[in-house]
Amino acid sequence: MPEHQFACPSPSAPARTAEQALALFEQPFMDLLWQAQAVHRLQFEPNQIQRSALFSIKTGGCSEDCKYCSQSARHDTPVEREPLKPLAEVLAAAQDAKAKGASRFCMGAAWRHPKDKDLEQVIEMVRAVKALGLETCLTLGMLQPGQAERLKLAGLDFYNHNLDTAADYYPQIVSTHAYGDRLQTIDQVRHAGIKICSGGIVGMGETRRHRAGLLVQFANMARPPESVPINHLVKVPGLPLADAEKLDSFEFVRTIAVARILLPKSRIRLSAGRHEMSAELQALCFFAGANSIFYGSDLLTTENAAPDLDNQLFARLGLTPV
Repeated sequence: MPEHQFACPSPSAPARTAEQALALFEQPFMDLLWQAQAVHRLQFEPNQIQRSALFSIKTGGCSEDCKYCSQSARHDTPVEREPLKPLAEVLAAAQDAKAKGASRFCMGAAWRHPKDKDLEQVIEMVRAVKALGLETCLTLGMLQPGQAERLKLAGLDFYNHNLDTAADYYPQIVSTHAYGDRLQTIDQVRHAGIKICSGGIVGMGETRRHRAGLLVQFANMARPPESVPINHLVKVPGLPLADAEKLDSFEFVRTIAVARILLPKSRIRLSAGRHEMSAELQALCFFAGANSIFYGSDLLTTENAAPDLDNQLFARLGLTPV
């Protein structure tokens, strides 16, 4: 199915172009942040940050060859293959996340796509976590026909499926599936009535135009993702991108700001790589429109900012968790 069928613009607004997004990127830094903050305040409480926890329910052994991912079986990384975790362990992690202040619990499994027998166990996890009063999110890879509908019936709130980068740069990052496959899964999830969490990774050697193209892809969807995680590449030893050139910090903030302007109603999540960011850099990202973080010491297989440091930062900036 052609890729453009999954990314048609809203009938109430003209389609955005990469050139328009680039023009935003190229503004003076202070002007860009001022504009992003103004847009942010029209849609959200400016000092509220959503906190989500992320937990790996099945680690390693993925058959895909994503160059950024330490869970790929094709890369020699420190990550060990593990089976699907039992329900009791997942529930305990969710209870701990809620006790520490998270409002959404995201569960990730390293699969190309889930098998039906595995999906049954995941559905039990969704129901159990929902019963705790937490929002639920899953990232399981590509979905097969009918699977999104089953997850909706289980009460799933969000499904995460990142586009990672712009369509024209994607073949440089992944070769085992096409960009259109990702868009098709997003389309299936949307039609099932589940909210979308989809973002990208920066610092993978892409250009500013690629970053603009990714954000325009989201902006031109008939209904943009409700949640847009912006990940800074975490350089894990053994990955093809382990030696990628570090992205300039101000360029990262610009990416957050352009995302906020193009996606005014989406939660923009400051995601992977945050443990390497200074308090000052994170504050700039919040000012640029980021209003969600992953909360907890670990992400799927990489380190995250420590919760006590997050609490201290929130207090210093006068931010309120939601």
